[in-house]
Amino acid sequence: MPAPQRYILLPPLGVRLASEGIRLARRALPLEHFMAAIARPRQLARRAVEGAAVTVLDSIHADGAKLVEMRPGDVLKLRSAQPGVRVVPEMFYRSLRAPRPQVHTVTATAARKTVTVILRVSSRADGKPVAGADVIAFTNYEASEGGQGRTDAAGKARLRLRSTAAKIERLFVFPARGFWGALGRNLAVKAEIEIALAPIDLGEPDALRHFYGAASLAIGRAVTVGIIDTGVGDHPDLAVAGGANTVQGEKESDWRDNGAGHGTHVAGIVAGRGASGRGMRGLAPGVRLRSYRVFGKGDDGASNFSILKALDRAVADGCDLVNMSLGGPDRDEATRSAILDARAQGTLVICAAGNDGRGPVNYPGAEQLAVAVSAMGRKGTFPADSTHAAEIMAPYGRDRANFVAGFSNVGPEIDLTGPGVAIVSTVPGGYAAWDGTSMACPAVTGAAAALLARERRALRMVRSQARSDEMARIVYAAAATLGFGPKFEGRGMLR
Repeated sequence: MPAPQRYILLPPLGVRLASEGIRLARRALPLEHFMAAIARPRQLARRAVEGAAVTVLDSIHADGAKLVEMRPGDVLKLRSAQPGVRVVPEMFYRSLRAPRPQVHTVTATAARKTVTVILRVSSRADGKPVAGADVIAFTNYEASEGGQGRTDAAGKARLRLRSTAAKIERLFVFPARGFWGALGRNLAVKAEIEIALAPIDLGEPDALRHFYGAASLAIGRAVTVGIIDTGVGDHPDLAVAGGANTVQGEKESDWRDNGAGHGTHVAGIVAGRGASGRGMRGLAPGVRLRSYRVFGKGDDGASNFSILKALDRAVADGCDLVNMSLGGPDRDEATRSAILDARAQGTLVICAAGNDGRGPVNYPGAEQLAVAVSAMGRKGTFPADSTHAAEIMAPYGRDRANFVAGFSNVGPEIDLTGPGVAIVSTVPGGYAAWDGTSMACPAVTGAAAALLARERRALRMVRSQARSDEMARIVYAAAATLGFGPKFEGRGMLR
């Protein structure tokens, strides 16, 4: 007998039968009874579906979406008994920090002998070792051949490389925090190689601060922003008003960072409140910031049910803008329903486009009622020998220092672009410079929050589709082209 699989049960429209702006006729009463009958988690709803065994794992509301386990054969029974119910598969999304290059690590065989190379990573400022840095060395970049490791407390990583290799074609060093990464080219292979990393100077502007400057702490006041991500951790530059963990089986109150640091970095771009030169200042420090964790502890995938539940909760909590720096390749009916519901209730959802190197826009960014964001960068806002330099790629803007990030997805769904290369922001324990449409997305969210706080006519409207449409209209009208073309930048960048 096939093993049970996980599905999401949805009403005919939206994520709740009684969602604002989505009303069903009274003939839907039997469906309402069914959805309420299976609302309690772990309840086996055999009578309600006439023989189909449905184990309810989670529910957003008595009349709302359910996460369930069913055998594939029971899906047909359920659809026959309740033809108004949509049954969609559970899917998983990843966070959209730019991926790192990958190697096929060389192993010792009779035909392929290896040599161990010690790479020592230190600070360019004081010579102290840098621990926890990921080191990726390619002896044949096109074939993805080489070795990789992580520096220990002494700043040393041991790499196994083919013994016949004469040079390292590309060497990438990615520190955990506090330093710019390093990119080396055509380095001679020898027993020990030393790399010195430049410390991040919080007083020097990255691309985000180049375009937007330093915001006052009051900018963004009157706007509530929800971050649907890996959670927002404790950091002296961040003030989080609360949130929720919507991961099935975890504590609802645990909305803080799951260990990845991604959501904390995203939150700092929107609402960092650090002092100039000593901390990190976001684009809208005055917003009311809320965290919705959809990635489990140690997990790199977020269930579409967790995302649906988080978006429903963010709307209920009064979020005006929701940032989703996550995505995947496939269209998803559950997340689409949640976005349409959010828009119908006056919330604007802003999504990262994805990092597949000019690939098609990821979902949910590809959803028409989401705001899809590509990533750009600017030469001179990061060290020329840093890992970020690998992302410089055409097209270039009217200002030739501006470029569309090499990793960024593009296409007709793109609405706006934002700085997403070498963006310095908050991470647990300090600050780090990261790349990705994950970083460009909160740049747009922060700029939009600052704009809407200045022009409050949309915020004063009744929470409805007209409200979210007006917010989108204001945001789009404020964008200015950088000269990349619509496929790469949509309407341009918010200024």
